[in-house]
Amino acid sequence: MITPLGLGCAQLGNLYRAMSDDTAAAIVDTAWARGIRYFDTAPHYGLGLSERRLGAALAARPRDDYVLSTKVGRLLVDNPGGESRRDTEGFDVPATLTRRRDYTRDGVLRSLESSLTRLGVDRVDIAFVHDAENHVDEALRGALPALVELRDQGVLRGIGLGMNFNDVLSHFVRNADVDTVMIAGRYTLLEQPALDDLLPLCAERGVSVVAAGVFNSGILASPTPGRTYNYSDAPRDLLDRATRIAEVCARHHITLPEAAIALPGAHPAVTSVVLGASSPKQVESNADRAAVGVPTQLWRDLVAEGLLRADTPVPEEVG
Repeated sequence: MITPLGLGCAQLGNLYRAMSDDTAAAIVDTAWARGIRYFDTAPHYGLGLSERRLGAALAARPRDDYVLSTKVGRLLVDNPGGESRRDTEGFDVPATLTRRRDYTRDGVLRSLESSLTRLGVDRVDIAFVHDAENHVDEALRGALPALVELRDQGVLRGIGLGMNFNDVLSHFVRNADVDTVMIAGRYTLLEQPALDDLLPLCAERGVSVVAAGVFNSGILASPTPGRTYNYSDAPRDLLDRATRIAEVCARHHITLPEAAIALPGAHPAVTSVVLGASSPKQVESNADRAAVGVPTQLWRDLVAEGLLRADTPVPEEVG
């Protein structure tokens, strides 16, 4: 039931810059109007602000009409004196709460209960264990068995993990009973390391994949100096590579973001591409880009110029 295009809601938590409640609501409204029915959030995003805003924006919609995912692994706890400081993890919010890593069974149950309260719903559909790359054993012993139990009870419809590390996700897929994974930034037009192991493994085991971070945090939106890669300044060699990809796209009258959105969804294991947005206009732009048919020759040219792996599945033939 996940739509091919999903809305990632980190920006609703004031990622990098603040937005108003009205803008946050308008982003969700615009996504809904464009047919998006999958919404992904997390407690980490704005110390709960993203969940509260998303829940408020969806409150009038029938709960069975959309798919909602959130994450576990970071508990939000009171931070005395934090009201006079700002969050230090990329979100423009007061530091009245702080994040505490907790991948135990009790931590998962407490996290989900708090998320339901902030979202104002009686259930979420999917729970991802969030950024557990340095907590593999704890997640395998605590978080994932707890989520399996909730899934078996019908409380959750799907469970999985979300992170930026395809090799660690592969380890979890081999060693845990998961339904889905969210891979951020490791299966994009710029780089495809998830093709080596994670994506074939997921296809073999029937584990669905949500592709996030398809702009590699900015460099594939526009490869100009000052753009970011993995949330840091993009190195020169990657800027050059992205620029060369953009030049090939331009020869086919396709923009770099259009191609960046189109590629990940062509893999048979990928069920949805999740894009964030900082304004309703950006939602519209992303939806328009996702609807563009990319000529097959563009992919062939990228392969011929060493800019795309030859074994990368590409969208169905166009042009």
